[in-house]
Amino acid sequence: MKRRDFSIHLAGTGLGLALAGSARAQGGPVEGTQYVRLQTAAPVSLPEGKKVEVVEFFWYECPHCYEFEPLLDSWSKRVPADVAFRRVPVGFTARHQIGQKIFYALEEMGQVGAMHRKVFTAIHAQGKRLLSESDIVAFMVANGLDGAKFTESFRSFSVATKANRAKQLSEAYKIDGVPAIGVQGRYYTSGALAGGHDRALAVADYLIGRARQGA
Repeated sequence: MKRRDFSIHLAGTGLGLALAGSARAQGGPVEGTQYVRLQTAAPVSLPEGKKVEVVEFFWYECPHCYEFEPLLDSWSKRVPADVAFRRVPVGFTARHQIGQKIFYALEEMGQVGAMHRKVFTAIHAQGKRLLSESDIVAFMVANGLDGAKFTESFRSFSVATKANRAKQLSEAYKIDGVPAIGVQGRYYTSGALAGGHDRALAVADYLIGRARQGA
């Protein structure tokens, strides 16, 4: 979902699909068509023993992110041992920043694994509007979390700090739509560029290989 289009839930994918089809006819992923190389590298934060960082930029209210999540989740469980994968919620606007706080509060509580997909499902399959703190906390309590602890995390300085860093990283990658995948601070791709969510993951695999080689 494009940053400028988030309020009406539209994404301009037609051009990306056409370009991706042309690129596939010529062979492998093509720079400038199916992926973008950054002119200035974005920061990378790698755990010990890892060589390549892969970042998914997302927003809980984005329908394309919701559709992408099952594929991404399956893919992320198969990444090679030298790859560090993480999700980064974008903070384009105040409304996006609510989603950032939800994600990082869950992360602080060690509940991303249990609740991440539930948040997506609540919004897109159940029609819930998780926009006010009271509605968000009520949802978390209904799903078994401690409301007081979640509220404390949601309001915490550490969550605000993580959200600000996430915003800086998305700006460094020059992300203007989600979902998008950043690789090693050097490249990014998306379904719109690659021609579909599955193809975006295939391009990510290709870019991981390039990053390993220092390309």
